[in-house]
Amino acid sequence: MIRNERNTRQAYLTDAVRQMMTAARTAPKGKGLDVIEIATVSGDDISLLSAKIKELGEQNGLKFFLRDAENILSAGAVVLIGTHQQTHGLNCAHCGFPTCGEKPETTPCALNTVDVGIAVGSACATAADLRLDTRVMFSAGLAAQQLNWLNGCRTVFAIPVSISSKNPFFDRKPKEPEQAAAPSPAER
Repeated sequence: MIRNERNTRQAYLTDAVRQMMTAARTAPKGKGLDVIEIATVSGDDISLLSAKIKELGEQNGLKFFLRDAENILSAGAVVLIGTHQQTHGLNCAHCGFPTCGEKPETTPCALNTVDVGIAVGSACATAADLRLDTRVMFSAGLAAQQLNWLNGCRTVFAIPVSISSKNPFFDRKPKEPEQAAAPSPAER
């Protein structure tokens, strides 16, 4: 039997993304409390996510959102990792307030935010071990959060994943051409 890599790439990507999700799930959690949610976006839902990122970019004027909206269309899948907000009752003041009771509901618990970071790092380490092309995107995470794809999570990050000959998420060209610098005196 002969199997061409091009014909098995999507199946490999699907399995690899499952491993990334497992790595995020099993990542250490503050005080052992698991409030992490993880999902994979694929197929036409990547286009929906791209459209939401573009909409946000037009609203907030941040050009990198527009670049990212185009960029994730090269992904075979996008891993979403987010957290529900739940205080840990430690009164650690890492959130900026002396006690959990004094923390406003709109302020995230620092431990939950750290948990998301550790989960994202574990997923990305797994992707690196599997030689996948990835990039962590705040913009795509915010779009997924506003679409409520992780049911009530307030801090969400996205990791687009690709298997290609060159990572499409790095060395990205800006949407508008940069102006050429004036020649130096030595170049004149």
